[in-house]
Amino acid sequence: MLRANASILVIDDEKNIRRTLRMVLESEGYDVLDAATAEAGLDYLTEAGTADSPLHTPPVDCVLLDLKLPKMSGMEALARMQTHEGSGETQVPVIVISGHGTVTDAVQATRLGAYDFLEKPLDRDRVVITVRNALARSKMEREVGRLRREVAGRFEMIGESPQMQKLFAEIAKIAPTHGRVLIGGESGTGKELIARALHENSLVATGPFIKVNCAAISAELIESELFGHEKGAFTGATARKLGLFEVAHGGTILLDEIGDMSLTAQAKVLRVLQTGELSRVGGEKVLKVDVRVVAATNKDLAKEVEAGTFREDLYFRLNVLPLHSPPLRERLEDIAPMVNHFVREFCRENGFRNKVISPDVLQLLERYEWPGNVRELKNIIERVVIMSDEVITPEDLPETFGKQNKPLMDLDRYRDRTLREFKEEMEREFLLMRLEAHDWNISRTALALGIERTNLHKKLKAYNIQRQ
Repeated sequence: MLRANASILVIDDEKNIRRTLRMVLESEGYDVLDAATAEAGLDYLTEAGTADSPLHTPPVDCVLLDLKLPKMSGMEALARMQTHEGSGETQVPVIVISGHGTVTDAVQATRLGAYDFLEKPLDRDRVVITVRNALARSKMEREVGRLRREVAGRFEMIGESPQMQKLFAEIAKIAPTHGRVLIGGESGTGKELIARALHENSLVATGPFIKVNCAAISAELIESELFGHEKGAFTGATARKLGLFEVAHGGTILLDEIGDMSLTAQAKVLRVLQTGELSRVGGEKVLKVDVRVVAATNKDLAKEVEAGTFREDLYFRLNVLPLHSPPLRERLEDIAPMVNHFVREFCRENGFRNKVISPDVLQLLERYEWPGNVRELKNIIERVVIMSDEVITPEDLPETFGKQNKPLMDLDRYRDRTLREFKEEMEREFLLMRLEAHDWNISRTALALGIERTNLHKKLKAYNIQRQ
C-alpha cells in the first residue's frame, strides 16, 4: 500500500538530471532518492524499508532508470529488478529514460517489464503524468493481488487426513484434462471448493467460473437460466437474456445439485454435452459454446436413474471422472487446522486481533458428529469469533451445541471384562460405526480407516460382521 508521500528512486549518472528530476518530483509531493550507479540503486531497493537501511528510507514505490550507466548498464539493472525475490507482491514499476535510446531498446525494456520508456531531453509534464500513472497502476495491481489472496483464502481447501490427501491427488490429476467430473457428497462438505480447485488448475483457469444451483431455480425458469431466452419468448421476457452456459464460454460451469434438475432441462444439458451447441428459449439460432462441465450432487444418481428421475445417458456423460467429498465426521483430524484457519479469517474480516481457541473447545468440536459438515463448522466458528473475548472457551459455543454431542462412553459396563475383550468389543463397534457411515462401502471404509481392503475383510470375518 502506498504511503501519503510515494517514494521515487532516480538512477542516473548525470548529476544535473538527478537534481532536475528531484525538483520536479518533490514539487509534486513525492519523496525522492537518487543514485549515480545501477549498483547503488539496487542497494537502495534491497535495503529501503528494512531495519538494515542506514537512513531508515521508506520502501521505493517507483524507479526512474537511465539506460546508459557506468559499469552495470541500466538494462541489466532492470533485469535484476524484475527477477529480485521480494515479498511476493507486485514489482516496483520502472520507467526507463535514455538520451541514446532506440526502438530496439524500448522493445527490450518493455519485455523486461519496464512500465514506460522516456527519451531525453525529458518533458516535465510527461514525467509527472507517467510517474502518476505508474503509481496508480501499481496501487491497483496490489489491490487486485490482495483481493485475489483474500478470495483464495475463502475458497481454500484444508485437510491433512488420508481422505483429503487422496482427494488433492485426484484433483491434481483431473484438473488439467478436459474430462467431465461428477462430485458426490453430503451437503456442506465443500463440493463447490472441489469444483473451484478443478477450475483454478485447469486449462481454462483464465476463463469464468459460473456456479448454477439447480435446486434453487424453479423448473419453469431453469432452461431460461441455463440457455438464455429471446425477447418475447414468454410473458415477462422483455429483453434478450444470455444463458449461463454462454456466460461460462471459455471457462467452467458448475451444475450444483444437478439431481434436482427437471428431465426437460436434463435433455438440453445432454445436447450441450454431446454437440457443444444450444439454442436460447424462443430462438432458432444455434450457438456454439466451449465449456467445461462439472456437476455436483448430494443424491445417489444411480438410484435416481433406477427411479426414472434422472436420465441414464446424462448420468454416464457426467460421471466420467467421479470424485467423492468426504463428510467431516470421517476426517475429524482436519477439524483443528480448519478451525484455526476460520478463526484467522473471521478475525481479519471483522478487524479483530487474532483470537486463541482453547484446547477444550477443540476437544468438544472433535467429539461432535457434524451433520451439517464443514458449512456447519464454519458458521459456528464465525459466531464464536464475534461473540467471544480474546480466548475462545467452551462457554462461547452455542447453548444447544453441547446437547447435540454424543455422551461419553459408559466404562462401568466393562468392569468385569478382560483387556482383550474390551479392545475387541470396541474395535467391533468402531468398525460397525464406520461401515454405517460409508453405507457399507468396503473400499471407502478401508480408506477412511487407513487400512487395506483385505485387512478390513479379515476383521469383518473375525468379528462375524455382516450387513443385516
